[in-house]
Amino acid sequence: MKWLKPYIKTIHLWLGLASGLVVFIMALSGSILVFEKELGPFFDPPYYKVPQIASRKLPADILTEEARSRHPGSVLTNLYIFDDPGRSILIHLTDKDGQRLVISADPYSGAILKDTFYKKRFFTIVTELHRYLLMGDTGKAITGISCLVFVVLLISGIILWWPLRLKNLKQRLTIKWNASFKRLNWDLHSVFGFYSALFLLITALTGLIWSYDWYENLMYYLADGASKPVHLVKNRATKSTESKKEFFYESMLKETDSLFSYKGDIRLIVPGGDRSILVLKESLEAGIPNVRDMAYFDMHSGQRLKTTLYRELSTGDKIRRLVYPVHIGSIYGYPTKILAFLICLVAASSPVTGFLIWKGRKKKAKNNRYRAHSKRRKTKHGPLLQKQQV
Repeated sequence: MKWLKPYIKTIHLWLGLASGLVVFIMALSGSILVFEKELGPFFDPPYYKVPQIASRKLPADILTEEARSRHPGSVLTNLYIFDDPGRSILIHLTDKDGQRLVISADPYSGAILKDTFYKKRFFTIVTELHRYLLMGDTGKAITGISCLVFVVLLISGIILWWPLRLKNLKQRLTIKWNASFKRLNWDLHSVFGFYSALFLLITALTGLIWSYDWYENLMYYLADGASKPVHLVKNRATKSTESKKEFFYESMLKETDSLFSYKGDIRLIVPGGDRSILVLKESLEAGIPNVRDMAYFDMHSGQRLKTTLYRELSTGDKIRRLVYPVHIGSIYGYPTKILAFLICLVAASSPVTGFLIWKGRKKKAKNNRYRAHSKRRKTKHGPLLQKQQV
């Protein structure tokens, strides 16, 4: 292992320098996204709270029509209904120019509380920065490669951290706070890096899901022995043969709510084309996030076509639903969120402390070369100077 470390050190150094800025941006933006649900009401209150809670809610269709009337030619894509009576309803539209809109509506009065482009929302910008560096597909490629590089950095970092002699293990596990800046910086990089390495590795490996389809399929193959299943249910009726119910979307929401009697938030998705409408209900009583049952409805007649329960999903599907809460640390509430926030800060600091280590060693090497050059010059000209003095 000793002979291998210099090569690993070189790989760790140059990969770190190459990906450092991207890792810093992803980690810092990730630390903000950890508390998106908690910070959202402060940044954008109209998207979270209604002015006053009343005894009865309006049908969702009235709210969606009011939202669409503000944007002629727009189509409904998503509808979010929350179990919390104090939450507003979120309506997602796509306008005639293909731009996504997010509209917050008061389910009691029918008033539109806020209407803006999806891409202009604060947390949308932070998410786009985190995943794509605000550069679209080019940014996605960069963050994907950087995430892979980060996995290599974590593994190589552990190898470099591991002491050659076990008697030095205690020194590698503690930070010497009263040491020189150079030593303290090294400790912050290596010791914090060691303690957070496992959690950062989990974060990086789950993050790769959004970068590479092959990686997601690999996860499914490992879990199910097959590629990712396609949950697609096509419409049966046609627009010309079936007429819609009076409160078309409201009927689907109520039917789904009665099918799954637990407390939960509901999301209605309108994919368009020949695909049916999907209504998901996420249980707020489950011990983990993203426990959702699904109901499919014909987009022309409103008839229920299929019901898929969470317990019927494959192991791969269940793991896939856990990827996001594991990635952002919401899997077990505030304890894991705080942990995720702290390791994001460690990840953001690592490129900085690593750069300072490299800069310090580069400066030291330069000084050593200068001293060696001065010594050679003195040795070469020393006898001549002594002769001239005589």
